[in-house]
Amino acid sequence: MNVFDFDNTIYRGESFVDLFVMVLKKDPTLLRNVPHMVSGVLQYKLGTLRLEKALEKYAGIFEEYVSGLDNLDDLVNEFWDKHIHKVKPFYSDVRSEDDIVISASPEIVIAEVCRRIGIKNYVGTKYDVEKGKLGMVCFRENKIKAFYERYPDGKIDTLYTDSMHDKPLMDISDKVFFVTGDRIKRIK
Repeated sequence: MNVFDFDNTIYRGESFVDLFVMVLKKDPTLLRNVPHMVSGVLQYKLGTLRLEKALEKYAGIFEEYVSGLDNLDDLVNEFWDKHIHKVKPFYSDVRSEDDIVISASPEIVIAEVCRRIGIKNYVGTKYDVEKGKLGMVCFRENKIKAFYERYPDGKIDTLYTDSMHDKPLMDISDKVFFVTGDRIKRIK
């Protein structure tokens, strides 16, 4: 089976950032959260804030906002209506029926685009709509856990990714392709 990271691999950019920008244009009150978010991202990138602590510190902002939305499905559909063009053309050339997307983006965001481009299997960050709570973040080693949870006998023939954060997935893949923009290079 082929496994794909989503953001910056199949999708040109970070879908969750693009979604945030779209929502920000509709609701400028979100601007009050931007300094906290930028600070968290910078600390994470500098290595002074671990992912777990960042989530502990900032997940509540996301959870509170999303819980207050009237119709999350409509928002996600509107987003993909406007951003489906950012799916890279290479994907249709390599597509297989058993493809799997494993992404740090929330499943509530990637489920719709996967449906639209014909991907039946996907794993992402969990968000419990009923409780308004983030669950397991599908990132780094958690991608391996999530993969084997969903596909206990799964074997990755080919992995496509844009990031060394996916090293744990690379280690269990037969072949690995690194995607940079529209350039795809086999690295394993």
